[in-house]
Amino acid sequence: QVQLVESGGGLVQAGGSLRLSCAASGRTFSTYAMGWFRQAPGKEREFVAAIGWSSGRTYYRDSVKGRFTISRDNAKNTVCLQMNSLKPEDTAVYYCAASGAFSVVVSSYDYWGQGTQVTVSS
Repeated sequence: QVQLVESGGGLVQAGGSLRLSCAASGRTFSTYAMGWFRQAPGKEREFVAAIGWSSGRTYYRDSVKGRFTISRDNAKNTVCLQMNSLKPEDTAVYYCAASGAFSVVVSSYDYWGQGTQVTVSS
Protein backbone atom coordinates (compact mmCIF):
# COMPACT_ATOMS: atom_id res chain seq x y z
CA GLN A 1 0.00 0.00 0.00
CA VAL A 2 1.31 3.44 -0.96
CA GLN A 3 -0.21 6.78 0.00
CA LEU A 4 0.72 9.81 -2.08
CA VAL A 5 0.42 13.51 -1.27
CA GLU A 6 1.23 16.20 -3.86
CA SER A 7 2.26 19.77 -3.16
CA GLY A 8 3.74 22.73 -4.98
CA GLY A 9 0.96 23.74 -7.32
CA GLY A 10 -0.15 27.33 -7.76
CA LEU A 11 -0.66 30.25 -10.11
CA VAL A 12 2.21 31.32 -12.36
CA GLN A 13 2.60 33.50 -15.42
CA ALA A 14 3.47 32.01 -18.77
CA GLY A 15 7.20 31.38 -18.99
CA GLY A 16 7.49 30.81 -15.27
CA SER A 17 8.41 27.71 -13.28
CA LEU A 18 6.91 25.49 -10.62
CA ARG A 19 8.22 22.46 -8.80
CA LEU A 20 5.72 19.80 -7.80
CA SER A 21 6.55 17.32 -5.07
CA CYS A 22 4.93 14.05 -4.15
CA ALA A 23 5.53 12.49 -0.74
CA ALA A 24 4.94 8.77 -0.47
CA SER A 25 4.32 6.63 2.57
CA GLY A 26 5.27 2.99 2.78
CA ARG A 27 8.54 1.11 2.89
CA THR A 28 8.16 -0.23 -0.66
CA PHE A 29 8.29 3.13 -2.45
CA SER A 30 11.58 2.29 -4.15
CA THR A 31 10.02 -0.72 -5.88
CA TYR A 32 7.42 1.36 -7.74
CA ALA A 33 7.67 3.24 -10.98
CA MET A 34 6.25 6.72 -10.51
CA GLY A 35 4.34 8.92 -12.87
CA TRP A 36 2.86 12.38 -13.14
CA PHE A 37 -0.44 12.89 -14.91
CA ARG A 38 -2.68 15.90 -15.43
CA GLN A 39 -6.32 16.59 -16.08
CA ALA A 40 -7.74 19.81 -17.46
CA PRO A 41 -11.44 20.68 -17.11
CA GLY A 42 -13.56 18.69 -19.55
CA LYS A 43 -10.63 16.57 -20.67
CA GLU A 44 -9.39 13.09 -19.89
CA ARG A 45 -6.47 12.50 -17.56
CA GLU A 46 -3.24 12.36 -19.56
CA PHE A 47 0.28 11.14 -19.04
CA VAL A 48 2.98 13.76 -18.39
CA ALA A 49 6.14 11.97 -17.21
CA ALA A 50 7.31 8.70 -15.68
CA ILE A 51 10.41 7.48 -13.89
CA GLY A 52 11.57 3.97 -13.17
CA TRP A 53 12.32 2.66 -9.70
CA SER A 54 16.04 3.42 -9.99
CA SER A 55 15.76 6.79 -11.79
CA GLY A 56 17.64 5.28 -14.72
CA ARG A 57 14.66 5.46 -17.00
CA THR A 58 12.43 8.43 -17.68
CA TYR A 59 9.84 9.24 -20.31
CA TYR A 60 7.87 12.38 -21.19
CA ARG A 61 4.95 13.32 -23.35
CA ASP A 62 6.16 15.22 -26.38
CA SER A 63 4.65 18.56 -25.40
CA VAL A 64 6.69 18.80 -22.18
CA LYS A 65 10.03 17.41 -23.37
CA GLY A 66 12.82 19.88 -22.69
CA ARG A 67 10.64 21.84 -20.25
CA PHE A 68 9.73 19.34 -17.52
CA THR A 69 12.05 17.08 -15.52
CA ILE A 70 10.96 14.20 -13.32
CA SER A 71 13.18 12.99 -10.50
CA ARG A 72 12.95 10.85 -7.40
CA ASP A 73 14.74 10.38 -4.10
CA ASN A 74 14.13 6.89 -2.76
CA ALA A 75 15.80 7.72 0.55
CA LYS A 76 13.21 10.45 1.12
CA ASN A 77 10.27 8.69 -0.55
CA THR A 78 9.66 11.62 -2.86
CA VAL A 79 9.19 12.24 -6.55
CA CYS A 80 9.32 15.69 -8.09
CA LEU A 81 8.33 17.36 -11.32
CA GLN A 82 10.28 20.49 -12.22
CA MET A 83 8.27 22.50 -14.71
CA ASN A 84 9.95 25.33 -16.63
CA SER A 85 8.78 27.59 -19.45
CA LEU A 86 5.19 26.96 -18.47
CA LYS A 87 2.43 27.61 -20.97
CA PRO A 88 -1.29 28.29 -20.48
CA GLU A 89 -2.02 24.87 -21.98
CA ASP A 90 -0.17 23.28 -19.04
CA THR A 91 -3.02 24.40 -16.77
CA ALA A 92 -4.54 21.35 -15.08
CA VAL A 93 -4.75 19.38 -11.88
CA TYR A 94 -1.54 17.37 -11.59
CA TYR A 95 -1.48 13.94 -10.00
CA CYS A 96 1.35 11.68 -8.99
CA ALA A 97 0.83 7.95 -9.16
CA ALA A 98 2.61 4.68 -8.42
CA SER A 99 2.75 1.59 -10.60
CA GLY A 100 4.28 -1.85 -10.31
CA ALA A 101 5.63 -1.47 -13.83
CA PHE A 102 7.00 1.39 -15.89
CA SER A 103 4.09 2.69 -17.94
CA VAL A 104 2.53 5.73 -19.60
CA VAL A 105 -0.99 4.33 -19.30
CA VAL A 106 -3.37 5.67 -16.66
CA SER A 107 -4.89 2.26 -15.96
CA SER A 108 -1.48 0.78 -15.12
CA TYR A 109 -1.15 2.93 -12.01
CA ASP A 110 -2.46 1.50 -8.76
CA TYR A 111 -2.08 4.39 -6.34
CA TRP A 112 -2.94 8.06 -6.81
CA GLY A 113 -2.55 11.28 -4.92
CA GLN A 114 -5.34 13.81 -4.48
CA GLY A 115 -3.92 16.22 -7.06
CA THR A 116 -2.57 19.76 -7.01
CA GLN A 117 -3.81 22.62 -9.18
CA VAL A 118 -1.43 24.31 -11.61
CA THR A 119 -2.70 27.44 -13.34
CA VAL A 120 -0.64 29.26 -15.95
CA SER A 121 -1.86 32.71 -16.92
CA SER A 122 -1.12 34.26 -20.30
